[in-house]
Amino acid sequence: MVTVAPQVERVQRKVVRVLTGTQVLGSAAVTIGLAFSTLIAASLSGSEAVGGLAQTAAVAGAAVLALPGARLAQRGGRRPALVLGYGMGGLGALVAAVAVGLGLWQLLLVGLLLFGGASSANYAARYAATDLAHPHRRARELSRVVWAAMIGAVIGPNLADPAGRVAGSLGLPADAGPFLLAAVVLGAAVLVIQFGLRPDPLVVVKSTRPVEPAHCAGGSSAAPGGLKVWGTLGPMARLALVGVTLCHTAMVGLMSMTPVHMNHSGSSLRVVGVVISLHVAAMYAASPLFGWMADRLGRVPVLALGASLVVAASGVAGMAPSHDAPQLAVGLALLGFGWSAGLVAGSALLTESVPVDDRPAAQGLSDLVMNVGGAVGGAVSGIVVTAWSYAALGLIVGFTALPLLVVCLFASLRKPVR
Repeated sequence: MVTVAPQVERVQRKVVRVLTGTQVLGSAAVTIGLAFSTLIAASLSGSEAVGGLAQTAAVAGAAVLALPGARLAQRGGRRPALVLGYGMGGLGALVAAVAVGLGLWQLLLVGLLLFGGASSANYAARYAATDLAHPHRRARELSRVVWAAMIGAVIGPNLADPAGRVAGSLGLPADAGPFLLAAVVLGAAVLVIQFGLRPDPLVVVKSTRPVEPAHCAGGSSAAPGGLKVWGTLGPMARLALVGVTLCHTAMVGLMSMTPVHMNHSGSSLRVVGVVISLHVAAMYAASPLFGWMADRLGRVPVLALGASLVVAASGVAGMAPSHDAPQLAVGLALLGFGWSAGLVAGSALLTESVPVDDRPAAQGLSDLVMNVGGAVGGAVSGIVVTAWSYAALGLIVGFTALPLLVVCLFASLRKPVR
C-alpha cells in the first residue's frame, strides 16, 4: 500500500489537533480531580497518612495501566488504547464521587487508582503524535501535545471550587463536585478520541511502513510485550528510557518536598503556590523550544541539557534557605525546564530507536517505569528530608542526575545521534 506524502501530512495535522484538544481535557480533568484529593482523603479518614496515599494511588494507577494500554495499542492502534485510559479515568472519578457521598476513604482510594488511567492516557498521547510525524519533526510534534497540558493544568484547579458549589446546590456533597466534573470532562475526551482520531495514526504507519533512518534499526520484530521488551532494546533506547525516568523521578522528589521546606519558615500558602505555579509553567511552556532543539541539534544533546538543568536545579534549590522564595522559585523553574527537556528529547529518542511494531511496548514500559520512579521519588524524598534535610535531598538528586549527564555527553561526542 502506497500513501501519498501530502495525504499523510494531512492526517498528521488532524491527529495533532485531536491530541492537543484531548490533552487539554485530560490534564484539566486530572488536576480537577487531584487538586483537593489529599485533603478529601484525609478528611474522610481522619488521617494525614491516608491523605498522602491519595496522590500515590493515582500515580500507581497510571503505572499499572501503562502496559495494558500499550498492549492494546500494539494490537488495535492508538484510539482504543487512549479510549481505555480516559474511560478508566472517568469511571474512577465516578467511583471517587460515590465514595465521598458514602464517606468511604477506602473506596476513594480505589477510585483514584482507576482515575490514574487518565494520566496514563495523557502520557501515551505524546507518543501518538510521533507515529506519522516526519523523522525531523518528531520532537516538535510531541512537544506540542506536552505543551497543551499546560492549558488544562492551569484551568483545572480553578474549576474544582465552582464544581463543589454546583454539587452542593444540587444537594450532593460539595467534595464530590470536582470528581463529577472530572468524569464529565473525561467522557468528552473519550468521545473526541473515538470519533476524531480517525484514521488511527499507528494503524496508518504500520500499513505504510515509511523508511526509517539507519539509527532506527535494532530491536525485535516479534513485538514483545510487558517487561520482556527491555531485553530487546538497543543502547539508545535504554538511554532514552533511563533519561526520561531519572528526570521525572528527580522532578517529583524535589518538587514534592519544596512546600514542606518552605513551611518551616512559615511561608504563606500564597507564596508557596506562586513557587509551584512557576515550576508547573516551566514544565510545559518551554516544551516547544526543547522539541525544536531536539530536532535541530539531536535528541541526546537535549537529553544532556535536561540532565544538566536538573543538576543545576538541585544545587540552586537545595542551597536555598526555607525563607528564600525567589531562589527556590528559580530552582524549581530550572527543575521544570530539565523535566521538559528530558521528557521531550528522551521520548523522541525512544520512539525512533525501536522498530514500529515494538514501539507501543517500549513506550508503555517507559511510562510504567517513569510513574514508578515518580512514586518512589516522592516517597524517598520525604524520608530523606525527615532524616536529614532539604539540602541533603538536593545533593542526592543532583548526584543521581550526574551519571545521565556524563553518559549523554560521551554519546554526543562519540557520534552524532538524533
